[in-house]
Amino acid sequence: MASTQHSGAGKPMSEKQRLKAEKFALKKEKQAQQAQQKSGAGSKEKKPKNEGAPGVDPKDWVDETPAGQRKILGPLDNDFHKAYIPKVVESAWYSFWEEQGLFKPRTEEDGSIKSKGKYVIAMPPPNVTGRLHIGHALALSLEDTLIRWHRMRQFTTLYIPGCDHAGIATQAVVEKQLAKTPKDGKSKRQDFTRAEFVQLCQEWKEDYHQAINKTTRRLGVSSDWSREAFTMSPQLSRAVTETFVQLHSEGLIYRANRLVHWSCRLSTALSTLEVDQKELEGTTKLDVPGYERKIEFGTLTYFKYRIEGSDETIEVATTRPETILGDTGIAVHPQDDRYKHLVGKIAQHPIIADRKLRIIADEHVDREFGTGAVKLTPAHDHNDFALGKKHNLEFINILNDDGTLNGNAGPYAGEKRFNVRYAITEKLKELGLYTKQEPNKMVVPICSRSGDIVEPYLKPQWWMKMEPLTQPAIDVVESGELIIRPDLQKRQYLQWMRNLQDWCLSRQLWWGHQIPAYFVTIEGEDDGDDADDNYWVCGRTEQEAREKAEEKFPSKKLSLRRDEDVLDTWFSSGLWPFSTLGWPDRTTDLERFFPNTTLETGWDIIPFWVSRMIIFSLKLTGKVPFTEVFCHGLIRDSEGRKMSKSLGNVVDPIDIMDGIGLEELYQKLRQGNLAQSEIKNAERYQKKAFPQGIPEIGTDALRFSLINYTQSSGSDINFDVKTMHSYRKFCNKLYQATKYVLGRLGEGFVPRETSSLTGKESLPERWILTKMNTAVSQVNKALEAREFSRSTQISHRYLYDELFDVFIENSKSIFSDGSAEEVRSAQDTLYTTLETGLRLVSPFMPFLTEELWQRLPRRLGDDTLSITVALYPEYELPFNDPESEAAYELVLGCSKGLRSLMAEYSIKDQGLAYVTPLNEQSHATASAQLPAIKALGGKIPIDVTILQVGEAVPTGCAGFPVSADAAVYVEVKGRIQDATKEVEKAKAKIAEARRDQEEVLLLKADLSKIQDKDVAEAMQSAERREQDVAARLQAWEETALMFEKLNI
Repeated sequence: MASTQHSGAGKPMSEKQRLKAEKFALKKEKQAQQAQQKSGAGSKEKKPKNEGAPGVDPKDWVDETPAGQRKILGPLDNDFHKAYIPKVVESAWYSFWEEQGLFKPRTEEDGSIKSKGKYVIAMPPPNVTGRLHIGHALALSLEDTLIRWHRMRQFTTLYIPGCDHAGIATQAVVEKQLAKTPKDGKSKRQDFTRAEFVQLCQEWKEDYHQAINKTTRRLGVSSDWSREAFTMSPQLSRAVTETFVQLHSEGLIYRANRLVHWSCRLSTALSTLEVDQKELEGTTKLDVPGYERKIEFGTLTYFKYRIEGSDETIEVATTRPETILGDTGIAVHPQDDRYKHLVGKIAQHPIIADRKLRIIADEHVDREFGTGAVKLTPAHDHNDFALGKKHNLEFINILNDDGTLNGNAGPYAGEKRFNVRYAITEKLKELGLYTKQEPNKMVVPICSRSGDIVEPYLKPQWWMKMEPLTQPAIDVVESGELIIRPDLQKRQYLQWMRNLQDWCLSRQLWWGHQIPAYFVTIEGEDDGDDADDNYWVCGRTEQEAREKAEEKFPSKKLSLRRDEDVLDTWFSSGLWPFSTLGWPDRTTDLERFFPNTTLETGWDIIPFWVSRMIIFSLKLTGKVPFTEVFCHGLIRDSEGRKMSKSLGNVVDPIDIMDGIGLEELYQKLRQGNLAQSEIKNAERYQKKAFPQGIPEIGTDALRFSLINYTQSSGSDINFDVKTMHSYRKFCNKLYQATKYVLGRLGEGFVPRETSSLTGKESLPERWILTKMNTAVSQVNKALEAREFSRSTQISHRYLYDELFDVFIENSKSIFSDGSAEEVRSAQDTLYTTLETGLRLVSPFMPFLTEELWQRLPRRLGDDTLSITVALYPEYELPFNDPESEAAYELVLGCSKGLRSLMAEYSIKDQGLAYVTPLNEQSHATASAQLPAIKALGGKIPIDVTILQVGEAVPTGCAGFPVSADAAVYVEVKGRIQDATKEVEKAKAKIAEARRDQEEVLLLKADLSKIQDKDVAEAMQSAERREQDVAARLQAWEETALMFEKLNI
């Protein structure tokens, strides 16, 4: 992808040019990805099936390896080892890795970090609300790939696992479960004491914590389990308390009565993340929990207020008629001539007789919306709240915590808010104040946990000041001290930080970190205001809080009441990068491993989590929490929809790894907390998406697929199990290729001490070693740049297209016809290229590569215990042989052309073919490699002649352009029925080549305008393509001419 930096003369890349270059690069990346998936897919299958040896059921497999020991590898002619069976391959290795301590940080002998440096990831903690889904599998696969890659490159690596208590999410799901399956006859949280309910949540956490860890291990995640963390553990809870007390003492945490997002159903404040915004085009009826009928939204109701002391009225409009009961003012624009004369006058409330509404003027009023006059409900609307503060209006709360109306609602006290919506409208009609209703485009806030409509609600809460903390968090990103990629997410982060409001910390829950704040009551005095910070003290313990209270109110008899609220879950998870390492204590782990290196996460929680980790870390430690943030895209279903349990498109990674039938998928839905209507919708999707269930894919194919999905742009991913299944075939290809190599090496084979060249390698050997070296270089660069999809594409191309399909096929003739020296050289090259390939893809596919690598013999002096800690391949200059690479590419191109022509013209007997070299170098290569061209040209016997440069091709031949260096022709005279038809086919290809020629010329013209060093490679590629297109054009023109002669 082109950089915006430039060197040399000329103009830097414009934004338009940069976007065009990026679009071109992404197009190529997508094309490569599609080609890779196609090559791995093989033939279509009507339904999933066991792809192991015929008659073998993986369920019958029993691994006899003692737990923690190196796996006992069965013979490859055993039924369970003849073909790739994920269950068989994956068994035993994880316990072996753990028992050997391979996931623990590997340091120098003195305990110091290795010379390469450290690489640390604190796993984004999954919520203990349920099992892991495919999105978690994506994140874990990417993170573990980076960890394994760095471990193999001799970094000191640490991958810290853990879980988040997920306060509101866990409490909501436990309450749902209680409602569905009461415990001891109790179906509501309020039926239990707080301690009893917290114990229920703890039991839920234990069950799902174990399930989460089981799936994490099944995914091959190489985390150090001895350092596992939980956000409500004693250590991390101490960090939470320390943070709250410290920031409160500095005045950064304060108590205030302000508007919050309120869930009446859950009776708690919500974070922005827990509020879904549902867009309505107009009048829409929605299901609301607690109401039998659907409630109308998206309707603008117009009505009038009477002006006190006159016959005048002022018309306003609202989408929430029930909030009329909390109105305390009316606002108009100061330049609106319709209302200038009313500014300062009083309007009479139509229902609350003693309520007076002051009419104010404010420039924020939109004169064009509605009537241009706005009713103000400062206690129940965010915009009105600001205007109420500005103009000193009264704040009247009309709601109880459960969504019923309180005493301020007059005759409607005790009624449900949306029932009152209809009642108020009828009352306005009765009073003659109702004007009309009309559809109104609007956004309705919905609680993601309960489905309830979220209310702006005035309530005393704990808040954290953000303005003093945001600038340092902006500076570290703008300076490059902390890198966020892709760049789009960096821009999102900066935009969010520049508009960050104070953070509401309080949650009215029982499950979570209880706030360490105590309200002080003074004996003999009236109780203070709950919203008044002066009456609150904070302490790490109640004793510390009491000492602070006694210091604040000397000589007073005091009592303390601890705040029952808990902290927002993001407060504790915001401390995750350093609380997991022992903070607030100065532990050895904190000294060694902080800051972390990388945070890998979805782009959607940058504002809610990433920003807070950076803020907390800079404030509490003086350091960035990590030096890099990489944001992957979100996984959507095959139709591009967001994953949702109610849609039935949330997929358990275990079901992909092990396979599952459709009926079993249905059963899992029914065991959850979905409503019956949601279950039916979910089942419909599952039947459409997985008509035969999900086939067994295995861990390695799942990981490889997910990593391959992840593009550097961070774009979202459309999940398709069929694509994943194609990589299971790739795993089997790798398995079978290793079996072939082991068979060719023989039991007594001992690899040479090093992989260095002997100088006796054949052209195919020099070619595959060059390809190996190129792949190694490119994969390392791709992973360094976090181009995950590119790294898997390169690996796949090297193994599948180059090693398996070409070199291994080529080696068969050497083993059958070569000399002893040639056979030994081919053995050494096979060993080097396969063993390197296994290490190359080991971070992506840990189980399969371990299984196969352990079967290979070791070089002398190599006692490496596991591929997990083997050295990752690095680029080696001696292997780089571009001349041999180009020469053998010519051979492959010629053989491919021959196969294509033989197939196109259905030549199934002895044929005549010609290679037309276009320069002396290609003539020499083709002549020397004629046996290889014939061998790779297919199974049909064919007589191949190498023509001289410039020599005319015999008449009656059809051509195939190989490259700018050569073309091949096959004699088809007497084999075709309609020469005119062949002329038309050739002319179509000529037209296609000319279109390609124009496209290349346009691309070169665009690239020539960009003075950027990163464009040079793209320009070279375009020039090579231009030469190849010219050769294609020449070959098709000659073919057309030949067929025209045949037609005469």
